[in-house]
Amino acid sequence: MPTTWFITGTSSGFGRLLTERLLARGDRVAATLRRPEALDDLRAQYGDRLWTALLDVTDAEQAHQVVDDAFGALGAIDVVVNNAGYGVFASVEEATDEQIRQVINTNLLGSIHVIRAALPHLRAQGGGRILQVSTAGGQTTYPNFSYYHASKWGIEGFCETVAREIAPFGIGLTIVEPGATPTGFGSALDTAPVMPEYENTPAGEVRRAITSGAFALPNDPQKIAEAMIDLVDTGATPLRLPLGSDTYDDVRASLVARLTEHDAHREVAYSVVTDKSA
Repeated sequence: MPTTWFITGTSSGFGRLLTERLLARGDRVAATLRRPEALDDLRAQYGDRLWTALLDVTDAEQAHQVVDDAFGALGAIDVVVNNAGYGVFASVEEATDEQIRQVINTNLLGSIHVIRAALPHLRAQGGGRILQVSTAGGQTTYPNFSYYHASKWGIEGFCETVAREIAPFGIGLTIVEPGATPTGFGSALDTAPVMPEYENTPAGEVRRAITSGAFALPNDPQKIAEAMIDLVDTGATPLRLPLGSDTYDDVRASLVARLTEHDAHREVAYSVVTDKSA
């Protein structure tokens, strides 16, 4: 039986790749984006198997309305993919207040809006799947991405909690963590005027690596899209799915370092426990 998907951010990147591959294999897709005309070619090719809607995920009311409309038009939706994203590439002092609000509103609050809008429908139909697209930067960090990390670490914490809350309803949630991939996301990163004070810091080093093309993009976007589809097809519901050699290596190194530091504080952690004998 064909699977029905709801995907945000489908004009480019993983959202577009997923939409293309799913339609090509016979599935139905409710695709949302801020420029619906960007999918005119796919609509002409696949007809009513592609449903599209204008959606700015930062608008909570619009997110609820579009999700309601999609379920109303297509009936049961099997998989909800939170893919829409916005990136700010700037050191902590360089980013503007508006850029900070935009990255939090899109990646964190926007994803929350879509999940909250979809859950009543998924519960009513007896189950479904949510794929939350995060990044290696949802578990580890890189200089010049502090606000992006704030949004991704935030949505991962939210999703980890929600996954436990919704499991009794037969709804699975997986956080997908792609590594650095040539999808056009890097060129779409919002930037800010460079402060010379940060030139000889890790922020400056990463900026020069990206500008020069030395920052590695080791992963295949087509393979990442296929891995996400395969995950749904298998029925597996891991909490996290790391995708990319850099994701695996960098996140593992970060987790090992955090655990080592955590264990080093065991004595002081236990030292503040209330003395029950007093």
